[in-house]
Formats: sequence, structure tokens, C-alpha cells
Amino acid sequence: MPLVSYSSPGLVFPIKSFESADRQLRYAARLVAGALEFKSLIDNYSLPLDKMGGQPLDMSQYYKIFSTCRIPGYPKDSLVFHGEAPVKPKHIVVAHNNHYFKVNVYGDDGRPLNERQLLTQFQSVVAQSSVYKDPIGILTTLHRDSWAKAYKRLRKYDAKNKESIQAIQESIFLLCLDKPVSDTNTLNRKTHVALQTIHGGGPAGNAGNRWFDKTIQFIVGGDGVVGLTYEHSPAEGPPITRMMDHISDYLDRTRGDKWLPSTSVEEPKKLRFKLSDETLKDIEEAERDLQILVDDLEMSCFDYDTYGKEFIKSQKLSPDSYIQMAIQLAFYKIHNQIGATYESASSRKFLNGRTETIRSASVEALDFCKQMMDKSSLPHTKAAALRSAVDAHKEYTNQAVNGMGVDRMLLGLKNIALECGMNVPDFYMDTGYTTSTHFKLSTSQVPSKIDAFMCYGPLVPDGYGCCYNPRNSSINFGLSACNSSPETHSSNFMAALTESLTEMHDVLNLSQKAKL
Repeated sequence: MPLVSYSSPGLVFPIKSFESADRQLRYAARLVAGALEFKSLIDNYSLPLDKMGGQPLDMSQYYKIFSTCRIPGYPKDSLVFHGEAPVKPKHIVVAHNNHYFKVNVYGDDGRPLNERQLLTQFQSVVAQSSVYKDPIGILTTLHRDSWAKAYKRLRKYDAKNKESIQAIQESIFLLCLDKPVSDTNTLNRKTHVALQTIHGGGPAGNAGNRWFDKTIQFIVGGDGVVGLTYEHSPAEGPPITRMMDHISDYLDRTRGDKWLPSTSVEEPKKLRFKLSDETLKDIEEAERDLQILVDDLEMSCFDYDTYGKEFIKSQKLSPDSYIQMAIQLAFYKIHNQIGATYESASSRKFLNGRTETIRSASVEALDFCKQMMDKSSLPHTKAAALRSAVDAHKEYTNQAVNGMGVDRMLLGLKNIALECGMNVPDFYMDTGYTTSTHFKLSTSQVPSKIDAFMCYGPLVPDGYGCCYNPRNSSINFGLSACNSSPETHSSNFMAALTESLTEMHDVLNLSQKAKL
């Protein structure tokens, strides 16, 4: 499968409005300075520990997000961590109009460039790339097997190609200076930005101004689109959002250069590519395939602003479990059943831990949905069913984060059988198992301190993607579905979810009044 839509999430920053191209570049310089400050915390081992319930979490993912790149290969890809090399990279790569530039962001004295120096570098990049170039980066949107073959051809054809690709792979991160793209066909501005972070708007947009194999790609568009795309292999969402929160804090607390100028600043170096006829055909194939993905992905991103986690906590309920029940109810309203649900749980209580699955669809969740849809059911009965469903979800969550989930264990056993040349046990072919792992709801809570959210495509063609950021007085949602499925529409899910959250709020208030 390709990375775009299927694997790599987008992260939407608060939307900006740039009065000029110079303002865009000034913002980009400040954003990069904030990212480099965050990187220095990681490099100096001074980043405060993440904690869950007072317990410290594994921090290894933070050391894998910079200078990391996914390498296409057959039969499988690989990851290269250039940040672990004896001599660490000092450059980022800036993409503009499908050109790539190697831009050193550290001077010979080892200090990071300050904002003024970064701005000068970016101005030089823009001045050298006014004409659009063949969208080489769009090759990274291909099916991974197809990209592996195209990658091999591209590197082999000319030594400059190999050198340029290596510079991209070794870079600390990518900065994509995007052209403005029309948002007339999207639900709202946030949805437009979300789509830009996921697929760049396709071949006619900014998809060629990317390198989707890179772990971190910051996006700063001339039309105020700000966000990032990240390749999911090295890390989960929380380290990425913590970086984003740090950058936002940097932007708020600094005015002017924080650092003294670095010395011996090198000019940006344009990365050259020589393309064969075969590679040009690969680019055409990538453009066709990507357009199919772009046309199929439907998104609805919105802020539910009637209330947020403060109200939920006032009811002595877990905000995450509560929102998960709202998602269950929304699905039930549309499909008259609950759907197999994947929610990502962090297993970072353990060394090198990644995730486990929280299965939000439960007997209690089904009973809650039925009670809410039963017009004869009284408010206190509905509220009791809601609390029971929330408690059941919270208990499953506690099991999952403490290493007592079932999905990773079952996956491990299946892979052991495959690696040992054994037949996969019949259990994995059972209808109950296959139905329960066809996740029609792919969900995750990715909290952030700012008005931002993560987003991604659905796991299955007839499912939904649903990522959310619970804030004190509102909840940010990024919803997705496939246009190719007549059963699912993200706009319908948004309406059902909004209705569900409002009804749950009203039920809790009415049940309390009935007790008075």
C-alpha cells in the first residue's frame, strides 16, 4: 500500500493568514527555529519525561523523529536513523515549486542559525526556484513495491540522483514551502488544511513538493496552510504533538532572534536530478494513482464547541472514554449497529513500547446505544447506561496500557506461525475474528494544548477515520471516509457525532435534575 492516506497522518496547526510571500518565509523561519530548539532538548537529554498517571513513559521515540527516513525496498522497507551517526546531519531540506535545497541550519561553530539567518536562507531558496519542476517527490506516493522499483531506477541512472536522494534522507526534516491551493470544494478551511497535510492536494496541488518517506515534513503554504505530515514508522502521535506544542509555545514567547548569529553560514545547495524516460513514466503513474486516492478520500474536520473535557470531568467521567461512546453512538445512529473499533493505546510504560488496541465496541456500549435510541427510555436510565459504558471502556483501556491487551499478542502468534512456515491457525480465519478485526472505526485521541488536531484516512474502505483533541471547552475532530463506499460519508458522521455529544450532555443534565 502507499503511505499517503493509508499510513501517514497529517497534523493541522492553527490556520494563519500571510499578507505576502515574505510573511510566509518569516513564519517558516520562526517555525524552524522552534523545531531546532525542541531538537536541542532531545539532543541534550533535557526533555522532561512524559508521564501517565504519575508513571514515567519510555522516551525512545523522541530520538527517532529527526534525521530519520523510510527507505523503499522489496519485499519490505527499512528505516535509517541518521541522527544516530557519529557525525549528525546539520541540514534540512527545503522544498519549493518541486525543487529541493540542502539548507544548513547549524554553523561551523555548532550553533543553530537564528531566525534572521534562516529567513535569508529561505529567501535564497525561493529566488532560485521560481519555475515549477518535474514533481519527483510524487514518486514517494506510489504503492511501496512500485516505489521500490522506481527508486532503484532513479538512483542507478545518475550519480547526482543518488547524491540528492541521500541529502534528503539524511536531512533533519523537510520544510515544504507550498503554493496556494483553492479550497472551494472542501467543507471548511480546517478540512482544506487537513487534506493538504495528508496528500498535498494531489498532482495539481502540492503533492510533488513533498518527500513522504521523511519522518517529519513541515508545511507552510502561501495561503496560510500550516501543519505537518509525518511518516508513522518511527513514532506515534504524542511525541509529534509535543513537538508541535513546543513550537507553538516558542512562537508565543519569542519576539525577534533568540540566538546570536551563527558563524560561517553556507549558501543553500540545489539538489540536482537527472530523469530517465522510465522515471518520467513512473512520475506519470504516480500522478494517476495519487489522483485516485485524492478523489476517494473524503474529510470533515470541525470543532465541537458546546463543551469540552471540563464538563466531562465535572461528571466524574473519563473524557477519552466519553468521546469514544459518542463515536459509538454516532456509528449506531447511521448503521443501526456498533462497529469494530480500533483505538490506539500507548504501551510506553514498557521499554520501547508502541501501541496496543483498545476495543471500544462492547456489550456495555451496545446497551448504551440502544438506550439512547429508545424514546421510552428515561434520562436516568440513559445516563446509567452511559456511565456503565464509559466505565467498561476505561477498564479495557487500563488493561491495554498495562500490557494486558489481546491484539498485539494475537498478531505476534500469527507472525510466529508465518515465520516458522506453519499454517496460520484456523482461529484467524474464524468469522468472529475477521469481523472484529475489520475496523470500521479507526480512532485515536491525540491531545494538544493548542487549537490543532491530527487526521488520517480510514483503515478499511467501508469505515471511518476519527482523530480528536479534547480541549477544555471544545473538542477538535478530524473525520475521514472513502467516497467509493456508498455506506460511509464523513459529513453524515460529523452530523451524527455532533448530535450524539449534545444528547449525552443533555441526558446527564436531565438525570441530575431528576435527582433534585
